[in-house]
Amino acid sequence: MAERNLSLAPVLAPSPATWLEVVFADFDEFLKDHASCEKKASGMAMSVASHYPDKPRLLNAMVDLAVEELNHYREVIRLMLARDVTPGADQKDPYIHQMNALIRRGPEYFLLDRLLIGAVVERRGAERFALIAQNLNDPALKKFYEAIAESEERHWELFVDLACEFYPEEEVRMQLAMFTAHEGQIMAAQTLRPALH
Repeated sequence: MAERNLSLAPVLAPSPATWLEVVFADFDEFLKDHASCEKKASGMAMSVASHYPDKPRLLNAMVDLAVEELNHYREVIRLMLARDVTPGADQKDPYIHQMNALIRRGPEYFLLDRLLIGAVVERRGAERFALIAQNLNDPALKKFYEAIAESEERHWELFVDLACEFYPEEEVRMQLAMFTAHEGQIMAAQTLRPALH
C-alpha cells in the first residue's frame, strides 16, 4: 500500500471467538461457502471492470483481481474434491447484501463506495482467513489459508489505493470510517454459521 495511505487501513472490530468454533464444527460446509465467495468476488471485479472501461488502471486492476479470485476458487474446489466434498449451490450472503446496500447510487459516489465496501469486506476476509490459518493443524491447509489471508490484505490495499486515485484522500477517509462503523454493526448482527461472513 502506498505510504500516504497507511493511515487509511479499515479498523474492524474483531470477529467473535464463537465464529471460529462454528466454522471448525463443520469445516466442509465452510469450504463450500469459501468457494462461493471466491467465485462471487471474481464476478464483482469483472462487474467493476465492465462499468469503467475508460479508466485503464482500474480496468487492469479489476481484470487481474478477477483472475486471481477465480484461481482461488479453483484451489478451494480442488481442496473440496480431495475431501470428497460436493460443492453446493450459491447461498445468499446477508452480510454482503447489507454491506452493498450502503453503496450510494449517484454516479459521483458509486465508484468510491463500491471500492471502499470492497476494501472493508476484503479486510474482514483477511482477518477471518488468518484466524483459520492460526488454528489449523494440517500444515498444507494452514499454508493455504495463510496465503489466502495475505492475498486479501493486498486486495483491500488495492481498493483503497484506487479510491485515492479517483477521490480526495479526506473524502476516502471519511467514507471508509463510516463504512467501517456500519460493518461492525452488520457483522455483530449476523447469525453465526460455518461461512466466511
